[in-house]
Amino acid sequence: MDSAPASVADERDIATAAPTSTSTPPAVSSASSVSSPRQPPAWSYSNPPTSGVAPGEIPAFMHAPSPEAPGQEEEQRLKIVIVGHVDHGKSTLIGRLFFDTNSLPEGKVESIQKACDAEGMEFEYAFLLDALLEEQAQNITIDTTQIQFRTERRNYVIIDAPGHKEFLKNMITGAASADAAILLIDANEGVQEQSRRHGYLLSLLGIKQVLVAVNKMDLVNFSQEVFNNLVSEYTAFLKPLGVEPIHFIPISAKHGHNIIRPSASQAWYQGPSILGALDSINQPPSREGLPLRFILQDVYRFDERRLLAGRIETGKLRVGDEIVLWPNRKRSRVKSIEAWGADVPPTEATAGQSVAIQMTEQIFAERGQIATHGGEPMVESREFEANIFWLHDEPLRQGQPYELRLSTQQVEARITRISRVIDSASLESTAAERTQVAKNEAATVTVRTRRPLAFDNADVITETGRFVLLQNNRIGGGGIIHGETYAAVNAPETASDNISWTEGEVTAEARWEHFGHRGAVLWLTGLSGSGKSTLSVALESALFRKGISAFILDGDNLRHGLCNNLGFSREDRTENIRRAAEAARLLAEAGTVVIVALISPYRAERAKAAGIADNAGIPFAEVFINAPLAACEERDPKSLYKRARSGEIKGFTGIDSPYEAPEKPVLELRTDLHTKEECLGQLLELALKLSNPATRFRQEDSDPGANI
Repeated sequence: MDSAPASVADERDIATAAPTSTSTPPAVSSASSVSSPRQPPAWSYSNPPTSGVAPGEIPAFMHAPSPEAPGQEEEQRLKIVIVGHVDHGKSTLIGRLFFDTNSLPEGKVESIQKACDAEGMEFEYAFLLDALLEEQAQNITIDTTQIQFRTERRNYVIIDAPGHKEFLKNMITGAASADAAILLIDANEGVQEQSRRHGYLLSLLGIKQVLVAVNKMDLVNFSQEVFNNLVSEYTAFLKPLGVEPIHFIPISAKHGHNIIRPSASQAWYQGPSILGALDSINQPPSREGLPLRFILQDVYRFDERRLLAGRIETGKLRVGDEIVLWPNRKRSRVKSIEAWGADVPPTEATAGQSVAIQMTEQIFAERGQIATHGGEPMVESREFEANIFWLHDEPLRQGQPYELRLSTQQVEARITRISRVIDSASLESTAAERTQVAKNEAATVTVRTRRPLAFDNADVITETGRFVLLQNNRIGGGGIIHGETYAAVNAPETASDNISWTEGEVTAEARWEHFGHRGAVLWLTGLSGSGKSTLSVALESALFRKGISAFILDGDNLRHGLCNNLGFSREDRTENIRRAAEAARLLAEAGTVVIVALISPYRAERAKAAGIADNAGIPFAEVFINAPLAACEERDPKSLYKRARSGEIKGFTGIDSPYEAPEKPVLELRTDLHTKEECLGQLLELALKLSNPATRFRQEDSDPGANI
């Protein structure tokens, strides 16, 4: 870069000259020749407009970018989305970037100059990017444009996202695959509604590396005061969103100030130019270095072979690798990898490749499943929390069925709770309880699906942490999943290859409406004699009197039947708890509030029980029925402690076998300090909260400080 900045007049003169293009042209092809010297040529773009998405088709923002051409490594490119209010100068900024870096196709500047001369117009850098005559007539850009340029450091893909309010879907399409963003604001107009909306959307999509370019500084006489005031206002807006811009940069895209070189008119600004700031942005981790996510698209059978075809979104896959298919968790090893058109079968495949694999064992597999390595689990659940931005004219309604698509998974889903609705311009939350989300509103919602879904939190793996909801076969909105608990690495698989998930016609929501409540699991743990059975019997009766279906799963009762073949070794106790948890899940799915009364001495096993419920979308609460060992021994209703002390019973919890007290129970009841009625009152309050369909309850969301 030149150390001495050019003047405004110099930079205007540069615009009228024909530069020598030495760089590789951007990845934009000419769709037609110039039909008139007055018209910029029509270009075709790598992304079609999502406004023309066919019914049921998944738009680009639900897929990872297509694999690059041979010889081009995706990790060498940084994808930058440029967003901003309409007319704040995005096209001019992009045109200027390409002009000043000599990244335009040969002859392009000359053709635009001739068109401007014929119209008697000043040269417009925005014409370098305008695509269609209709767009120029409307003076807005409606398509998402992706083009490439390079600097000495690396290659870039610039994504020009539309700023007009009616094309927010296209803006999301462009921004969702970006690594970083430039958010453009007009210094003369200041922060607009769309400026706030775009800032919120960048937060919603998890884009953390953001540059804010304050454009048209020439219209405010390069005022440092105007710039500082705008920085203060927008910083205060972005801070609650968790977005902290790397730089605020005062620019004049039209005249080239702070695009690739410093501006003499803004000596008070000591930060980098746009190009310098872009080169300072951190390159995101390679998708190859992330955990394996192999998305199954189909299963083909040839003679005795069964080929699992799909796309590797992240990670690497090698012959001999053990993989786990989610959500049924079947395991096998990769026998071979087959790629279309390959003369020699490859021994490995990486992110971005579409391949077919053959397994050493013929395990059950179907479209929609996701393969991972054995030590890289996914979240498997029928209920999750997500941030959604709704784009459909018809509002998103609580309880209404929608089709949810995540990768190649398709399942019926309903919004069971709308916990917060946000105006994306003002960030004001609605105070009243809401049952729907209107167009262009964002919301935090709880989603429940008809069958188990495999996914990731979006901040862990983006490609499998985003989904769309379809309304009437059209994309209604998109969302990102956050805050969910991953399955255990050694989570058990389904034992048989010949089973699949059976979906009944009666939905959980229909049961809730029928019974007036939903199913839930209260897991009462504590030493023998602490009061678990006494309180569970009293709670069942209290719930029944309130018209709530409730049932006790008592440890002794289970060992008379379902678990009568189990002893009291560590392994048998683990299996006893697993069976109890699975039975509780089934009963809760049928709409019953299940009260499990088990000593369940080990934290790890209780955590697995909680995971079984959580994966099914069942509210689960661990309740610690706490009484000191001395108090339990004094009660000793079954004379078990006496027999354990005499050596008649071996491995008795609290005597010669450990009890691991809960670290963060939802509720702790000191039965030695409080009456049965006092403890029952708190238990009943918790049970009513869990069984209320309007409340999403997860154990990790509870506040232990509220317990006794």
